[in-house]
Amino acid sequence: MGLAAGVTVAALLAQDMLHSTTLAGLPSALLTAGSALAAVTIGRLSQTRGRRPGLAAGYLAGALGGAGVVVAAALDSPALLFISLFLYGAGTAANLQARYAGADLAVPRHRARALSTVLVATTLGGVVGPNLTAPAGHLAAALALPPLSGLFLISSAAFALAALTLLIWLRPDPLLLARTLPSEPEGSERTGTGPAPDVPQPLTHRHPGLPLGVLVMVLSQLVMVAIMTMTPVHMHDHGHNTAASGLVIALHVGAMYLPSPLTGALTDRYGPTVMAAASGLTLLAAGILAAAAPADSVLLLALALILLGIGWNCGLVSGTTIITDAAPLATRAKTQGVVDVAIAIAGATGGMASGIVVAAASYPLLALSGAAFALALLPAVIVTAQKSSPRTPSSERR
Repeated sequence: MGLAAGVTVAALLAQDMLHSTTLAGLPSALLTAGSALAAVTIGRLSQTRGRRPGLAAGYLAGALGGAGVVVAAALDSPALLFISLFLYGAGTAANLQARYAGADLAVPRHRARALSTVLVATTLGGVVGPNLTAPAGHLAAALALPPLSGLFLISSAAFALAALTLLIWLRPDPLLLARTLPSEPEGSERTGTGPAPDVPQPLTHRHPGLPLGVLVMVLSQLVMVAIMTMTPVHMHDHGHNTAASGLVIALHVGAMYLPSPLTGALTDRYGPTVMAAASGLTLLAAGILAAAAPADSVLLLALALILLGIGWNCGLVSGTTIITDAAPLATRAKTQGVVDVAIAIAGATGGMASGIVVAAASYPLLALSGAAFALALLPAVIVTAQKSSPRTPSSERR
């Protein structure tokens, strides 16, 4: 819910306070930049103290940032708004890094499905959050606050409750527990039976390598954030109300997380490289449809944003699986934090550039640019996978 609030109204809030579309993408950039810094901090804290204190600290920082946004809106202070949005990004970083906690104790053959279980739990809040725009606006008005600040009241409370939930119930700590368990032979982890003695075990398709995982998630994040950020602004500029844009974003956020069980199962079955390619193709279709959709068609814009969410989901699940497989347990949390920094920087770049592109040209050009980046992902996935992953005969994979 906290994540959905920032996505839905942050750009509109900045547009109202600055009276300009040019910097409407700045809130998204600040959110993701704050997420980048928080990702490093959460990763290092998790590495030394465990997932519980790392994730809880991130959510508490996000709650403080959400409260700061409300104060900034009340005081009409753009400077405080931007500082608070940067801090608010810590909640987003914690929300994303929770998926790693879901995979800490999973055996490799079920790792994608384990992390996807955490991701799909995000669907409820992600869909409900944007649709609280109108009631949250009424709540803010009753408190003599700007209506657009209402969702940040809700998101601040949601982040605080998330931190409290983790502090009380995330016991034992999954990462600390994983370090105490004996590691199993690779063959027994993937097939359920130990490898026969003195028999060489075949290499599998599950280790494309860390660079490929980073590449997939960085490009999918860049494309998703750029198009998503400016869609509510595009709709607002063409006469749609906040309820319509809230519905579109709700469907988009639902598509980001709801397909996770299927995506996880397909990643475990066919390998993350195949799903990384599927991510590129889906994002390509989303960009083309968003560019071609008439500005007055909520249906087509919603469909484009749904495809955008599905493409991002395929990239996140496949990329996270690659990185978790490739990172040693002893340094896994720190590596995951650094990777999420790269993802956050990509999101910040996409968010910042999106407003500039739309102000200088148009929303369709922005969407087509995103489609071009998605298309570039496909040969990159193929080349990187060929260099980093030895081929395995299909009979051995079966």
